Amino acid sequence: MRQPKVHSQLGRAAVQIFGANDRINQILIGHLDPTAWTAKPPGNVRTIAAIFTHMHNVRSKWIRLTAPHLKVPPQLNRTHCTPQQARAGLAESAARCADMLAEALGDGAGRVEKFHRDGWAQAWPVGPEMLCYMISHEAHHRGQVCMLAHQLGFPLPKDVAYGIWNWEKLWKECGSPGGPGLLSD
Repeated sequence: MRQPKVHSQLGRAAVQIFGANDRINQILIGHLDPTAWTAKPPGNVRTIAAIFTHMHNVRSKWIRLTAPHLKVPPQLNRTHCTPQQARAGLAESAARCADMLAEALGDGAGRVEKFHRDGWAQAWPVGPEMLCYMISHEAHHRGQVCMLAHQLGFPLPKDVAYGIWNWEKLWKECGSPGGPGLLSD
């Protein structure tokens, strides 16, 4: 993911953290058995494809509501989206979310003042809570994906399941030179 130019330490950290967050999404999609992508889980729950498209579509909504001056990525169709389309869409929405975080928590000169999660929810002043909410939303859905893949008989390889916790490696794969606590200037 391209790193926007940010002059504050908080803004740089937010951009780098969200980059590592998206790297986990990309790893999961890249290592899922293709059959698992659209396999119908028991009960009334989303498919893995629908979960990842939901994550992208929610990011697009955050951008549209919070930073409408940024290019809003197009929505993905949960029933027809391929893993390749999801990876491309998530990469694009991650880049726009990074731009939004850089403006909100960096040197955006006030262009992003409030985080609008949804049309019905109260807007929040921008701050670390914005990033925490964004990461929590995606972590929740990644947990669903890992559980569904396992329940459907397509567990992730152990190196992938454990690899998504190797933040030092994820950090470097995203272009962050030092890793957590070692932000570059």
